Amino acid sequence: MDITTVIGIIAGFAALIGGFLWEGGQAGGLLQGAAALIVFGGTAAAVVISFPWKRLRQLPEAFRLAFGSRPSDSGELIEDLAGLSSVARRSGILALEQTAESHEHPFMREGLGLIVDGSDQSLIRHILELEIDKRQDKFDGYAKIFESAGGYAPTMGIIGTVMGLIRVLGSLTEPANLGSSIAVAFIATLYGVASANLIFLPIASKIRARGEEEVQVMEMMLEGLLAVQNAENPNLVRKKLGTYLDDERGDKPAGAVSR
Repeated sequence: MDITTVIGIIAGFAALIGGFLWEGGQAGGLLQGAAALIVFGGTAAAVVISFPWKRLRQLPEAFRLAFGSRPSDSGELIEDLAGLSSVARRSGILALEQTAESHEHPFMREGLGLIVDGSDQSLIRHILELEIDKRQDKFDGYAKIFESAGGYAPTMGIIGTVMGLIRVLGSLTEPANLGSSIAVAFIATLYGVASANLIFLPIASKIRARGEEEVQVMEMMLEGLLAVQNAENPNLVRKKLGTYLDDERGDKPAGAVSR
């Protein structure tokens, strides 16, 4: 599990609740079942309406991407590609056939298969760039679901507040209860705004960041695979692909694919 996602969500809600309690509020005052039903039920319904089922059934994978831990294997992949380039220089491209069939990374398998088949380098680049674009679109699709929820939740909160105020205005004969009733009505707005800015939108941002990392690794593999096809010197392969390891801030390295 990616501990930063969990810590961030917990810290955010702790700050909100802590500030509320600091000002003398009561924790129980933040719990309102009807408001939660309106905000979260309404948000879920709006998201279901907005996206087809084939997109919604990808939600478990989206959650795994946001909360799961994916150790970086860039360094290992660079060494792997340098080794493959060495084999190609020493024994020829056909010596990579077994690796092309058994490599654990599907993108590497596809690229090596194209190389072993003798495909033209421009064709290999085009096919693999299409795979990268497809992967990027998939991550964007995950993020859009949560961004949509982040847009709907505050609106549902306002709807819940308006419904609560309607109920309050219908009970003006009981002025002693007006204060507490109005406070309860505004809990819905709190739920909507807080969930959007502490859960839905941050998760969308995390998914996009994870997607960018994975796409960058794929771009690195593409450059490495083309170097293997050219049977480049393994040391040069390491140096070229090492620029991706230096890119810790997310800037696009000089050797990245332009699409």
